Amino acid sequence: MQIQLIAVGRLKEKWLREAFAEYEKRLQRYCRFTLTELAESRLPEEPSAAEIAAALTHEGKAILQACRGVTVAMCIEGKQMPSEQLSQWLMQRGVAGDSTVSFVIGSSFGLSDEVKKQADMRLSMSEMTFPHQLARVMLTEQIYRAFQIGSGGKYHK
Repeated sequence: MQIQLIAVGRLKEKWLREAFAEYEKRLQRYCRFTLTELAESRLPEEPSAAEIAAALTHEGKAILQACRGVTVAMCIEGKQMPSEQLSQWLMQRGVAGDSTVSFVIGSSFGLSDEVKKQADMRLSMSEMTFPHQLARVMLTEQIYRAFQIGSGGKYHK
């Protein structure tokens, strides 16, 4: 199975890059994990609603071009599920013959409506707000946890 993480922007903090790299390394045991980083639109310090909408549309086009297989849009209005359910969902994708799952994390302004509409599933980690860079690490950890659960590993307690 191939898991693709599509993320807008780059991880800027060293500790976030190190945490992400650790889970990326651990995932190699279970799947072909790839990261696709897309350029974040440059916006002024206090962008207008129109500037934000234009940026999201531009980023959305790049996201949709990068997506392969089953697409999961990470957004606050998405479905929340416990780790066990995410594991079951991922394992079912593999059984169903879905060889690629693309998880999408937008910029700090989120995802365009078009990306959300075209996604096969909308997923939320929480009703709380997290920095999108931290969300990348958290999502990668949860994907790793899902594979651990699916394989009967001891990581998940």
